[in-house]
Amino acid sequence: MYQQCLEMEEGLSITFHYVDQHVSQREIYRSGKNTSKCSDKEFAITGRTHRQKNLLQLNQIFESSNVGKSLRCILLLGNAGMGKTTLIKKLCLDWSRDSLPQFDFVFLLDGKGLTLTEPIYSLQTLLFDLSSVAPCVDPNEMFAQVLADPKRVLLIFDGFDELRDYESLLQTQEKDCFTLLQKDSKTQTFTVRQLYSAIFQRLLLPGCTLLLSSRPRGAASQLLRRVDTLLEVCGFTSDSIESYIFHYFTDPTLRASVLDCLKSSSYLYHLCWNPGLCRLACMVLEQSRNSENLPRTLTELCHQVVSLKMQKYAKTPAVCGSTQTQTTTQSTQDSPTEHSKTSQERIWRKTSPNKTRGRVSTVPRMQKSRKAKELGKQENNKNGYNLSKDADESENKDLLLQLSALAWEGVKSNSSTIPRDRSVPTEVKAFGLGLGVLWPQNLERRRRFSNGETDNRNEKERRVEGQSEKNGEDVSTADCKDLILAWTSPFLQSYLAAVHLSLSRIVSDRSFLQALPFQMGTKWRRRPKREELELTQRIVVGLLFHKKKKLQLLHLHTETVFRNTLISRQGLVAKHLAGLSYSDLGSAQVLELCHYVYEASVSQESSGRDPGGTKLATQLAENLPESLRFNGVPLSPPDVFTIKNALLTGAAEGRSFFLDFENTGIQISGLRALVSLNNINSFRACIADVINLWEQLEQSGEEELLQGAVSKFHIQPLKATQVCHIEHLEKLVNIHTNKRLSESSRLSDSILTDGVPAVKDLHKLEFELGSEEGPLALPKLWNLLPGLHNLQHLDLEESKIEDQGAEKLASILHSLTSLEVLNLSQNCIGDKGVKKLAHALKDLPKLHCLSLYSNDISDEGAESLAAVLPHMPSLTHLDLGYNKLRDVGAQSLALSLRNCKKVKTLRMWNQCIPYRVLERLQRQDSRILSL
Repeated sequence: MYQQCLEMEEGLSITFHYVDQHVSQREIYRSGKNTSKCSDKEFAITGRTHRQKNLLQLNQIFESSNVGKSLRCILLLGNAGMGKTTLIKKLCLDWSRDSLPQFDFVFLLDGKGLTLTEPIYSLQTLLFDLSSVAPCVDPNEMFAQVLADPKRVLLIFDGFDELRDYESLLQTQEKDCFTLLQKDSKTQTFTVRQLYSAIFQRLLLPGCTLLLSSRPRGAASQLLRRVDTLLEVCGFTSDSIESYIFHYFTDPTLRASVLDCLKSSSYLYHLCWNPGLCRLACMVLEQSRNSENLPRTLTELCHQVVSLKMQKYAKTPAVCGSTQTQTTTQSTQDSPTEHSKTSQERIWRKTSPNKTRGRVSTVPRMQKSRKAKELGKQENNKNGYNLSKDADESENKDLLLQLSALAWEGVKSNSSTIPRDRSVPTEVKAFGLGLGVLWPQNLERRRRFSNGETDNRNEKERRVEGQSEKNGEDVSTADCKDLILAWTSPFLQSYLAAVHLSLSRIVSDRSFLQALPFQMGTKWRRRPKREELELTQRIVVGLLFHKKKKLQLLHLHTETVFRNTLISRQGLVAKHLAGLSYSDLGSAQVLELCHYVYEASVSQESSGRDPGGTKLATQLAENLPESLRFNGVPLSPPDVFTIKNALLTGAAEGRSFFLDFENTGIQISGLRALVSLNNINSFRACIADVINLWEQLEQSGEEELLQGAVSKFHIQPLKATQVCHIEHLEKLVNIHTNKRLSESSRLSDSILTDGVPAVKDLHKLEFELGSEEGPLALPKLWNLLPGLHNLQHLDLEESKIEDQGAEKLASILHSLTSLEVLNLSQNCIGDKGVKKLAHALKDLPKLHCLSLYSNDISDEGAESLAAVLPHMPSLTHLDLGYNKLRDVGAQSLALSLRNCKKVKTLRMWNQCIPYRVLERLQRQDSRILSL
């Protein structure tokens, strides 16, 4: 396993290039108030400060925070390029060095194994032939040990990104299949999917630990119901980027210049938050450290990387010297006649002899003639070489375009691999492998044949075969059926797909428009968008407004055809974006739009062409809603950069905005960059992050920025759905009460003389943690409530307050004199608690709505409420439905109601009140309602 997992990617070793990455433990919660009836789980996207508290080292991910509870199913999340596979390989290497003593066996399986559909596998062949386990002398003996103690086994399933229907793996196995699996796990009659399904359903290896990796979109939401804990791979920090460059560039002087150059290019530096993009940036920095030439958009970065790969490929011995004499497959943009003619002309020019004139007898003329012949020969050779070079470039362009069509097929089908049954011309395959955008992957360490026999060739023979495939040499289908071609980078796959979409003439205008973002039909709303498709759409816009000269690499059109295609597609994009209804766009879509416009406008600035991209930026700035709410949308550093770019353009148009960054995970540095803009009137964000920002500004002595960050911050209304929300609110209320950030703070004293405006303006608080999490946060809630003097609406429904909590609430109600609405429904409050509340309710002069629906109140509690009703002058609505009061309690309330002229409705129906009694009371007072 050590050898299998040593390589991060081609040319990079984990031993020398790995940068320590933390994972953050994310919370899973049930959506909705009634969590006991809700089976759907959702990701809890928290603020940056809270996320930092939940960071784990690699060797901690199998440790449970709950004593006595073991983790048997772990889900590892991360977006494209975040390094999930690298982290898993590092985990396997650590295990091989005895860093994970709780496991005797670790098997690393690939999610792409689901493409193997032949029913020729067993559990033993799955573990020992399809995983990265090292060859063993006696697999039968080792398999017996695995079966004997599954709790000592770790199964890692890497790459569930492409699995669309995870639920199919959880469907009950057919009876015959189930019986056979239970009877003999060595029987080689199962597909990989059936074996995966049996493992997930715990039919095989019950008690083993599962680690699954996926992206946040797609199958991840289906996996939530089955996992014990959820982990997320964190992106690079500033220190991580420096460490990566330190490992990538071995020359110390070069490292410093590279890092300075990278920091001078702001957007490129933000892109390096993603390890995959950091790798691409380093490839560019290897060749150029001129800040003016560095890419300023994602499109430019991918374009420069592909250009460098094309240049490197053209210089390889297999390409130079015109050894490529094969005619490539018919281009999608050139006729076969023209292409064939070009190739023949190149070969003829290089092989035809040069004719010279007859020899002259005089020596001077002979010398002159020889010089002329040599010059003429050199000139002809030069011309021949140039023609050969042009032909090679044309041929490479043609191959690149065919590769781009394959990339678009993969993006459309939600796949990072080329289907095994997809016929790919040998020269296209060789070109993709040589270029480094494709790589061959062997799904089987030892090949299984349809008759169940094992391929017993030695490792050297199999390695030679794999190397031949990687070099593009022709290998028969029978010999390489277990090899698949995978894209090395999701960003380069998206870039090539964008090349096909934006510049290929075989893509009709209708197909092009359908591939653009923000399709408003119901079909598109239901379809989950994979990251590669979103990246492709973004790069399409960037390419169309890119420098025209640099796009020469990407087409074989004549100049006129190319110009017309470019203008036509630019017009389609501009018209499509101009026709958007901004009010119908969701938060994530507004963020996407900011990215598209940024790619177009910045490429436009550097191209110097017609200001189409600039018009898009102005149009976005004019139409952005004044209230930009990104609540629940994860925001990375590049996201924040593009939002800031759009806001600055809006400032130039005289626009001002309100920003909501709650539950986005935005970094503190990004929050500061946006909050400090002059055209931001107010903002929301995670309370802990904002306090962290205030403390940083105070420490750096930036009083003006601190003043703005305090005055612009708002939390009204506040819905607490996680325990940490109440913890952070308690800290904010303490700052408001003490009128300073900390005991040692001085700068904030003058700013917080009147307290925190956000606390003073908080009028509505909804406590929606449910009956499971609610009781954990109630003690902190009781501590902070007295500081909310202006609170008007308090919703504590289904928080399991009970009598003890009701008594605690009653003791602090006198400080909430502005309270108008109090919801205490479904809280198991009995007579004892209601008695305490009843006396405190008289201290709430503005309370007009009180709900005690579905509690445990009987006649005794009803009588105590009836006694105080006449002393509540503002009360208009009282809900006591679905309690336990009987006719005595109902009659007491009805009698008291006669003295409460302002009360409009009284609900008290339940099964304990005799129907005739309730009917009679309703006839006497129409304000008494049954339901």
